[in-house]
Amino acid sequence: MIPLTPKTGVNGINANPLGEILDLNNRRNKFKLLDLFCGGGGASMGYYRAGFEVVGVDIKKQPRYPFDFVQGDALILAPEMCQYFDVIHASPPCQFASVITPKEYKKNHPNLISATREVLQNSGKFYVIENVPGAKEHLTNPLLLCGTFFGLNLWRHRFFEIKPRIAPPIAKCDHSKRPILITGSPKRNGQYSKEPNAQQQRDAMQTSWMRKIDMDEAIPPAYTEWIGRELISLLNKEKSKTKRMFEGVSGLPTNKGSHS
Repeated sequence: MIPLTPKTGVNGINANPLGEILDLNNRRNKFKLLDLFCGGGGASMGYYRAGFEVVGVDIKKQPRYPFDFVQGDALILAPEMCQYFDVIHASPPCQFASVITPKEYKKNHPNLISATREVLQNSGKFYVIENVPGAKEHLTNPLLLCGTFFGLNLWRHRFFEIKPRIAPPIAKCDHSKRPILITGSPKRNGQYSKEPNAQQQRDAMQTSWMRKIDMDEAIPPAYTEWIGRELISLLNKEKSKTKRMFEGVSGLPTNKGSHS
């Protein structure tokens, strides 16, 4: 069993505590999602808003993570934990492919996408792997999301490998306006090199509970809220199909309307 750190949440966000061990059997009314490499909880919040119960895992302490949290190595813990969840989301470290990482330092950052995919595929569950545009070639049939798809004043392009695949949004990128820049690197050169303050970034990301350092690599919740709603629709269809199959196999003819 995996020990958890129950959270009450921040800024009015509440999450049901799990207690001291991983036992989700008392929460069957909602689908459950495991967020690996969860960071500050941007992706987690989107899935929560979509309707999932969420648990996060990260190797670093996440004092403002708003849901139940396990500190540890995601790839070591995942094989045991995945069995308790309906969907697994993973955002393995992006530094190896990020334009922000200086070229001479990229070799110091491992590419964990393949190792992550192997764990998720072995789980047999629905899964999502997210990463930056530079990692697109390492993802399978990835889906692009942009902040402008959701009316956000930022671009923050991210690619998502989703199994089972879902239809892409109809929206297209709108880069006609100057976006709120959130890079995590004050040394970045370019047209929009001066970053807004933390509150402006929180407003743009819709992550009111986060510190500036939490936002540097976070996913806007709007992205995963959209993905989450699509996956819940697929899960409900699968649940209904399984129920019909079970009833067809186990059901016996009734005697209604018959006479002895």
